[in-house]
Amino acid sequence: MSLENIAISAKKASYTLASLDEKTKNKALEAIAKALEANKEVIFEANQKDIEQGQKLLIEGKISEAILGRLKLDEPKLRDVIQGFYDVIKLPDPVNKSLSETELDKGLTLKKISCPIGVIGVIFESRPDVIPQIVALAIKSANAVILKGGSEALHTNEALIDVIKTTLESLETFPLGAINLIKTREDVKELLSMEKYVDLIIPRGGNALVKFIKENTKIPVLGHANGICHIYIEESADLKMATDICIDAKTQYPSACNAVETILINKEVKDSFIESLLESMQNAEITIKGDEKIQTLGTNIEPATEDDWKTEYSAKIVSIKIVNDIIEAIDHINEYGSGHTDCIITKDKFQAKIFMDLVDSAGVYHNASTRFADGFRYGLGAEVGISTNKTHARGPVGLEGLTIYKYKMFGNGQIVATYTGDKAKKFTHKKLV
Repeated sequence: MSLENIAISAKKASYTLASLDEKTKNKALEAIAKALEANKEVIFEANQKDIEQGQKLLIEGKISEAILGRLKLDEPKLRDVIQGFYDVIKLPDPVNKSLSETELDKGLTLKKISCPIGVIGVIFESRPDVIPQIVALAIKSANAVILKGGSEALHTNEALIDVIKTTLESLETFPLGAINLIKTREDVKELLSMEKYVDLIIPRGGNALVKFIKENTKIPVLGHANGICHIYIEESADLKMATDICIDAKTQYPSACNAVETILINKEVKDSFIESLLESMQNAEITIKGDEKIQTLGTNIEPATEDDWKTEYSAKIVSIKIVNDIIEAIDHINEYGSGHTDCIITKDKFQAKIFMDLVDSAGVYHNASTRFADGFRYGLGAEVGISTNKTHARGPVGLEGLTIYKYKMFGNGQIVATYTGDKAKKFTHKKLV
């Protein structure tokens, strides 16, 4: 099937999806969860092919350790994926919710109702577990999707899509063409030109991928280019808390977009505190790049350059800088950050408020690891990605981020002429909801 026919089929499916009730959608989600469990050995076998191929690409220098790490889909990861379907089932249906209701006049009512976006193209790199996560959210939010994963995960992606599509085709009430996989770079270029059929593009990957997509499509794009996250340690911070948070935010999953890349430390923080922090981080096998002061307080500290402040390492590397005060910290974050997730560690609630009000990011935390920036951890069931846009969705994009709204008016023969002219009837504009 040509890509244009795939897009046309997806568009048609999106109209049917919008009319499905919650029970039908939940039935589809449960069926997929059971099918993934029943076919897990086939999925693992396909994933092993990708891992073996990835190891060769790593040796050839064509992919990084971070990308190879993202490729793996093992029993624990698949178990989390399957549980994600059941978590999404428990979430309230985001479609056909009344967001507001206004009486314009007696017998003339305007309702603002949530509805699906339509057809969403999701282009992502490496992680094959992205496919079931997106599928779960797309079904629940009644959107059709066209997926394009990285070629390094092709075998796993195909195995997952085969299970999902076979399952959905066995359900009489579910439309064909709702879930689709494309495979080549040429397909991506063609997809980006299909504004007639595709309503939204969501890229999940590095800066180069996001930049390319934004520059080559007229379709709205929802996503983030970089994940340059910061932690600011204020002078009243608790040493153990700061150490635990910094190490978790860097090592729990170094290649994640919500891992910390730069740590800023107030100049009033004691040298002994900083020395202890540096030692603990190095014991956790973190490579540290620091400014001149940081280099004097630790051993084997690499000098930080201007480029380090705007680098997403995606590895166990962190840059550290001393700042004069909270305003300098905020200015640094707003200049070099990516608007993703940033944290302040402090006992001072007033300082925390200043930081959280002035840092211009999708997620701003007080005394918590940046790694919490995740749709599952936010209780969204899962996420299709994290958005640093200032549009209808920001931060982890879950069910609500995959819906928009339409206005529905209910009348009884009213015409606009009645409300114009010298004897115009007045609107009541009475808020009902």
